[in-house]
Amino acid sequence: MSSRSPEPIEVTSDLLRRWPLPSTDGSKYSRGQVLVVGGARKSPGAAMLAGLAALRVGAGRLTLAIAESAAATVAAAVPECGVIALAETAGQHIRGDGIAAASAELANADAIVIGPGLDDPDEAEALLRAILDLVPENAAVLLDAFALGCLPRVPAFASALDGRLLLTPNVGEAGRLLDRDSDGGAGDVSEIADRYGAVVSCWGSIAAPGGSVWSVGPGGSGLGTSGSGDVLAGAIAGLAARGASPSQAAVWATHAHAAAGERLSVMIAPLGYLASELLAELPRVLVEIGE
Repeated sequence: MSSRSPEPIEVTSDLLRRWPLPSTDGSKYSRGQVLVVGGARKSPGAAMLAGLAALRVGAGRLTLAIAESAAATVAAAVPECGVIALAETAGQHIRGDGIAAASAELANADAIVIGPGLDDPDEAEALLRAILDLVPENAAVLLDAFALGCLPRVPAFASALDGRLLLTPNVGEAGRLLDRDSDGGAGDVSEIADRYGAVVSCWGSIAAPGGSVWSVGPGGSGLGTSGSGDVLAGAIAGLAARGASPSQAAVWATHAHAAAGERLSVMIAPLGYLASELLAELPRVLVEIGE
């Protein structure tokens, strides 16, 4: 267990109003460019949800780097995005060394999400190794899903991105990052943050390296649904692309994600709403806070 006993700061609308997000004035380029890397053939929807969440919180431009076999379909389904087709293995997994096809978009990205919809651990690890030299110096990088599980095997990734790395593990993934069982509580989340030099959001706890910890309301059990984590990852990246610091992006987006779940629990039911329905609630939550 973590040796620290952090005292989390409760996240409220008043706290967020005193911590305003960067201005939304200007062109789509000034509001930030987001690149989502993921979306294997059998799970392109994960990358789509993450990308759309980034746009819903105000990011200006979106590109999805996804499996070549799904690229045309996704381009038609999400007309708001650009699409880069990534080469696949014979087993129809995204090839890690194929990320070079996205080098031009990577060079211009303000925030990069890696992981939603990846489905092969070995290729995900190869992708992390290959992408590191392509990430621009000021871009925030968020790891989710399969990309998280590879991080302990690629220690150079975290050290190279110290100060710009964000992680969104679930409880099982938190355990893999710590190499032991985890309850996803504030102590474990803080330990992950310190170990990897990253801002971490897990089950309503957000921690930054060095001791800052925040607590967000749970948002209801309905958030435990397929695709919900992809929406959270994309929302964090979208705010980071707009210029929010990693900590601010994670705190604001985690709060907005939970509040969107609470809204849908009332409007639809505590269980049974879809992750895609969270998307339309995100900008409404931001407006209610006064963003």
